[in-house]
Amino acid sequence: MAHTFQQEYMEMPPITRAYTTACVLTTLAVQLDIISPLQIYLDPTAVFSKYQVWRLVTNFTYLGSIGFNFLFNIIFAYRYCRMLEEGSFRNKTADFFFMILFGCTLLTVTTMLVPMVNLVFLGSALTIMLVYLWSRRNPYVRMNFFGLMTFHAPYLPWVLLGFSVLLGNSVITDLLGIAAGHIYYFLEDVFPQQPGGFKILKTPRFLTYLFEGAPEDPNYNPLPEDRPGGFNWGEPQNRQEDGQN
Repeated sequence: MAHTFQQEYMEMPPITRAYTTACVLTTLAVQLDIISPLQIYLDPTAVFSKYQVWRLVTNFTYLGSIGFNFLFNIIFAYRYCRMLEEGSFRNKTADFFFMILFGCTLLTVTTMLVPMVNLVFLGSALTIMLVYLWSRRNPYVRMNFFGLMTFHAPYLPWVLLGFSVLLGNSVITDLLGIAAGHIYYFLEDVFPQQPGGFKILKTPRFLTYLFEGAPEDPNYNPLPEDRPGGFNWGEPQNRQEDGQN
């Protein structure tokens, strides 16, 4: 069983593996009283006055105390993060990381500038953003929600919002994630296809270099491979002897 879990874990794409691992470790650290939620929540005053910049990251990795909400969030974060990274972002690790960075920045700035948002942990909003983007890029996939209803993928974020209402949760988190996902989707998938449109979001080159390495030079011509001593490397030696005989 452990070997199977290890295989599954190592087969996860890199960004999905890093993010879900960070979420689990942060939640366990809080559950075991190693750290306090007060040390990791989004506090603009602590970030800019006390230079506690880690809060800009840790507020996305704490999904609440271990329970139903945590399991619900971690499963959805893992599932849709992985499906995006293995789907429309396949072999585009830098673009996927930039998308998440864009979403986190948008969510953070909105939370800081709009007092009515009043959120200190944004991991759930990021998850809804990932769900929204996947749903818009897979519009014909049919979904089944706990066996209660079937619908096409674009309705999934709104079904989750309704589910949050039934659980008594605030809809602000879901609406914020949907808004962030729609802004990215519009800038990346819709606007460039419009008459006069152009690509606004461009992954910085340093991220591409960091995640995918330096691009190959199309003008590079490798030197010819000279086989030393006239020996045909890779061919059985006895074949050469047969030819000489």
